[in-house]
Amino acid sequence: MNINSKQLQAYLLLLPAFVFLVGFTHYPALATIFDSLMSTPRAGRAPVFVGLENYQVMIEDPVFWKSVTNNLWFALATIPLSMGIAIFMALWVNDKIAGRSFLRMSYFLPTVLPMIAVANIWIFFYTPDYGLINQALQLFGLKSQNFLGNPDLALASVTVVAIWKEAGFFMIFYLAALQTLSPSYREAAQIEGASKWYFFWKIQWPLLMPTTIFVLVNALINAFRMVDHIFVMTNGGPNNASSLLLFYLYEVGFKFWDRGYASALTMVLLAILAIVGLLQFFLLDKRTHYR
Repeated sequence: MNINSKQLQAYLLLLPAFVFLVGFTHYPALATIFDSLMSTPRAGRAPVFVGLENYQVMIEDPVFWKSVTNNLWFALATIPLSMGIAIFMALWVNDKIAGRSFLRMSYFLPTVLPMIAVANIWIFFYTPDYGLINQALQLFGLKSQNFLGNPDLALASVTVVAIWKEAGFFMIFYLAALQTLSPSYREAAQIEGASKWYFFWKIQWPLLMPTTIFVLVNALINAFRMVDHIFVMTNGGPNNASSLLLFYLYEVGFKFWDRGYASALTMVLLAILAIVGLLQFFLLDKRTHYR
């Protein structure tokens, strides 16, 4: 194969990115596959090949299935709600209303706050008896709740925080997409007497599909990499009621130091994220109209 000077220059320009891609993405993934087939090294005992034993342990682990179930419920709640609220907020602040800049800043503010700070703010809101939400409940004569200590409420309480934080982040993408639409669409709709809902559903929504796919993939990935809020607010409890897949992986890998089992859990997480990527490229992307 003959390579001319321009092709050689292109390969050299791509070389740094290729080295980082292999070093920080492909090699760790292959190393994780290898580690998931090995036992965990202990003091004075080297790891040995155990085949699919770590995966067998995972199938029989009730905490793993509890974490997966929690994560699915967490994703089913956070993705549609955060995206729906984001679209609503973007449509609202895209119109010419009083205080538009302040509203945009207010909606986006949760995104720029550090995640640990957000979690601590909401811990205060959820505090039994004198927390902000419980004080509001008591004003209406309702019983105070231990939101983060009740197994029936812990996951839902964390889910509310995730929706509150992500809706503002996704709003920015929808707002940017709305501002790229030609004003002639709205003018034509007004001349034809179309309602706001009809204009949104028939004109704006189809044109927002590329943004929606981008937001959807990011929301799916975020739903399966949530760990910081869980770590600060509930620590996975009570009784694993709010444990998510990545949090359980962290506990196995860095609390129990079980590297082999943690690698097997990582492979499950990588498989889920790979399915999300394939879904975007081979299904959703083909159904989207790009201008």
